[in-house]
Amino acid sequence: MSANTFDARSTLQVGDESYEIFRLDKVEGAARLPYSLKVLLENLLRTEDGANITADHIRAVGGWDSQAQPSQEIQFTPARVIMQDFTGVPCVVDLATMREAVRELGGDPARINPLAPAELVIDHSVIADKFGTPDSFVQNVELEYGRNKERYQFLRWGQTAFDEFKVVPPGTGIVHQVNIEHLARTVMVRNGQAYPDTLVGTDSHTTMVNGLGVLGWGVGGIEAEAAMLGQPVSMLIPRVVGFKLTGELPTGTTATDLVLTITEMLREHGVVGKFVEFYGEGVSSIPLANRATIGNMSPEFGSTAAMFPIDAETINYLRLTGRDDQQLALVEAYAKEQGLWLDPAAEPDFSEKLELNLATVVPSIAGPKRPQDRIALSNAKEQFRADLPKYAGEGAGTASAPKSPVDEASDESFPASDAPAYASGENGNGKPQHTAAGGAQGRLSNPVQVTGEDGVVYELDHGAVTVAAITSCTNTSNPSVMVGAALLAKKAVERGLTRKPWVKTTLAPGSKVVMDYYDRAGLTPYLDKMGFNLVGYGCTTCIGNSGPLPDEVSQAVNDNDLAVVSVLSGNRNFEGRINPDVKMNYLASPPLVVAYAIAGSMDIDITTEPLTTDAEGKPVFLKDIWPTEAEVEEVVASAIGQEMFGRSYADVFAGDAQWQSLPIPTGNTFEWDAESTYVRKPPYFEGMGMDPEPVTDISGARVLAKLGDSVTTDHISPAGAIKADTPAGQYLTEHGVQRRDFNSYGSRRGNHEVMIRGTFANIRLRNQIAPGTEGGYTRDFTQGGSASEAPVSFIYDASQNYQSAGIPLVVLAGKEYGSGSSRDWAAKGTALLGVRAVIAESYERIHRSNLIGMGVLPLQFPEGSSAESLGLTGEETFAISGITALNDGGIPETVKVATDAGVEFDAKVRIDTPGEADYYRNGGIMQYVLRELVR
Repeated sequence: MSANTFDARSTLQVGDESYEIFRLDKVEGAARLPYSLKVLLENLLRTEDGANITADHIRAVGGWDSQAQPSQEIQFTPARVIMQDFTGVPCVVDLATMREAVRELGGDPARINPLAPAELVIDHSVIADKFGTPDSFVQNVELEYGRNKERYQFLRWGQTAFDEFKVVPPGTGIVHQVNIEHLARTVMVRNGQAYPDTLVGTDSHTTMVNGLGVLGWGVGGIEAEAAMLGQPVSMLIPRVVGFKLTGELPTGTTATDLVLTITEMLREHGVVGKFVEFYGEGVSSIPLANRATIGNMSPEFGSTAAMFPIDAETINYLRLTGRDDQQLALVEAYAKEQGLWLDPAAEPDFSEKLELNLATVVPSIAGPKRPQDRIALSNAKEQFRADLPKYAGEGAGTASAPKSPVDEASDESFPASDAPAYASGENGNGKPQHTAAGGAQGRLSNPVQVTGEDGVVYELDHGAVTVAAITSCTNTSNPSVMVGAALLAKKAVERGLTRKPWVKTTLAPGSKVVMDYYDRAGLTPYLDKMGFNLVGYGCTTCIGNSGPLPDEVSQAVNDNDLAVVSVLSGNRNFEGRINPDVKMNYLASPPLVVAYAIAGSMDIDITTEPLTTDAEGKPVFLKDIWPTEAEVEEVVASAIGQEMFGRSYADVFAGDAQWQSLPIPTGNTFEWDAESTYVRKPPYFEGMGMDPEPVTDISGARVLAKLGDSVTTDHISPAGAIKADTPAGQYLTEHGVQRRDFNSYGSRRGNHEVMIRGTFANIRLRNQIAPGTEGGYTRDFTQGGSASEAPVSFIYDASQNYQSAGIPLVVLAGKEYGSGSSRDWAAKGTALLGVRAVIAESYERIHRSNLIGMGVLPLQFPEGSSAESLGLTGEETFAISGITALNDGGIPETVKVATDAGVEFDAKVRIDTPGEADYYRNGGIMQYVLRELVR
């Protein structure tokens, strides 16, 4: 019950239903607040308890100074928690382990139970192994169940053992798309109260739901567990960046172009740790699906959330997706009553402001390694060539003659110089021949001839598009761009075109509704003919589950060190993420994904050069097959209906016969299988007592890794395929797992032994104390006579030696350490490797918080300083003193760092709130929650 200091408790009548609400207008200053802060204010009014949440906290939000730096801590209590299976499995593993720990401490295991609704969508486990055939989907689902049976049994047990925990089974959709289409309430109703739907999620793209007027963001799995167990999220009242939208998108641009433009603008402006909120007359012209696309990319801006207020478009979308009439009426009535309904003419009090005229947006892609690196489509070829030298291997030569399928300067089918090889469309042996990544004077080129399984001979070169994937909730939730891709495929097929033979093409929608409207519109056959057959309902390529390239392509790429590319309609394109064979990755709209599959190369200006030639040898330009807005709108209007959503989500938690037939254990504690290589009991609570040990200083520490700028959680956390010659691969081999059954790191997140071995093992990680290496290597200072003699070894192997010798470890890093997805294993693995502290130039929000949640101390170099400027090589021994001040209940502003080489500096302590300090004192957030529940 709320203390109700402001007499805010009231009732709202909607039809025949009456709801308890907490009125915002009872708090002075509420009216001028941005939408997102109004939601936080209501949260505090409703949960005010006089202790953790007080009247002063409420006044602090009401009296928010938009220009002040964040300093006031508040406790935000999310209405619900959402998870995907990669991050959700370890959450459930931890809950199951906590039940046992409670029992060992003399408590009742049943007390470990979600206190807020928790929903998990299994969407990260399907891998696009099979593609380009009518039965690709069925085959991939069979492989998925075969690989993940143990995990799925465990989740099925969790669904029966825990209250308020629901699982959306495999083959249904992507978590964030399922969230906006079905799970999101916009206004929550619980115990007779109506209040804004809010949430935290175990995936950074939880922010997609911001497009629906729902405040939520990604947190680490350990924070999500605490939220499920009733712990509020400790946060500082943030700065809010107002982003004004005016005008309308021009013809020929898509939501993807818009979001890449916004991403570039906000990343350049700097919004890390801030809320972004869209306002202005232009908001009304943004369809809900486009708003969701923008919200989805919030982690790519670096912001905590990217909010759109509720308006008529919100209600229309809720109606389309099958929400009932009472819910629609409640959302509208509540939003208007509380001042949460969009007023396009209003301008709330913002900390900072940006503005974008939508009419200035141009077709764009982003790459080759960061979402914020937007490239105007017309400059894509030029920028690719400029970037190529950073990726091309030593075998790269310089192209001396054009090899493009179509001459840039004429309408001839092929350049005259290549006529003998290509004029007949054969290679001289009677077999069709194609070429990829055609060169030009001065461009790096290393052409390699490849023979495909079907006997087709073609030439691979740098820039060949080897992966073209329509994937990720970012765009598959958006009917306009999905229909646009299908119509482009239709026009291409009608011209006799298809993908190039070296391109792996996949279609992985975010929900079954997509295939429903494709089928109704008669567009599925055209996508199939282009090779974009359905491969699964899941994240696939965007999270590294692209599956292997065809053997002959992979061999050619690796034998010749080719810098080939992927083009995907996702939100992430970090190095080493998409496919281990692919060095350069580009984000693009679904229609452009299809276009690049036809072109087969990034070394082409698809805005002016022909994509290819048709059956008659005539050049085909992008403009020839690009669908008009009217064509897209006609299909969207005629093929998408409310009944589709109702049918797809009618019994969404039940699953198919394969899911329902999984045998599961019973009981409120899990029966761990000692032979399991998927789900194992982690060591977090071993030897834990009711009272935490005092915090201690660090001495004699060695550097495990010295890293540069923009090291992402993808570099740190285990992700993607498991290679046989790595510590994780060796572990699985020793436990009798065949190479073909290794699966991915993501699927084995419930096994800490695999995950520790994969931490800091990304193939693109560059550890500066092991120069000349890429991947999970370091120098082991426990071996050799001196630092200079320390041998290079796997990071995992070195950490085991350090821990055996009782030597603590530190990590040195540059700017934006831990940017990227909310990966709890980036912190869990760091802690389990024996790392006591990280010293970086700056952090991204989620990873810094997760480090504290695992008992790792985040420190920051003094302003303007870095490991390089201080002369640190990583060979030093470190001592960190002053940490013990935490035992007195406060948070020291700095601690002293000293090395045996005579370097000393004061590092800023990045424990930002008293709540985070409590977690650190207890050794981590899970230990804190467990002790609180048992007391």
